[in-house]
Amino acid sequence: MIHYQLQCAKGHGFDGWFRDSAAFDAQAARGLVECPSCGETSVSRALMTPAVPKKSRALAAPPPPPPPPPSEQPLAVAGERLPDHVRAMLQRVRAEVEKNCDYVGDKFAEEARRIHRGESDARGIYGETTPDQAEALADEGIEVNRIPWVPRADG
Repeated sequence: MIHYQLQCAKGHGFDGWFRDSAAFDAQAARGLVECPSCGETSVSRALMTPAVPKKSRALAAPPPPPPPPPSEQPLAVAGERLPDHVRAMLQRVRAEVEKNCDYVGDKFAEEARRIHRGESDARGIYGETTPDQAEALADEGIEVNRIPWVPRADG
């Protein structure tokens, strides 16, 4: 595996691990490498300082980066930091949901039932509901899904 410092066309820097340089080149050319901050797929390798140990000393591990401020800390998955590419995909999902669905707030369960019974126009909705309400909807045959809601890409 090879570690690269990457930079998107908008200037955001981030890390990436690839099997080899050809793997990075192929993925970048297909638009599969994207900035976790903004979703930009125009990504290039940034300048990096090579890690060359002196003969007399072994290469020391660099200190871990400081944690982000609490307001910017990502969600946790199984006790680990949410990978940047996953956060970027969830930000795109959030943007699509907000663009194409109606926000119904804490009336989600009620509106989902009205749509299911044909009392309200069929459309995509999103909002908040309790786990018990979501389970009751599923028991009634109303398909609902939970989406991890991450902060917007635009901050």
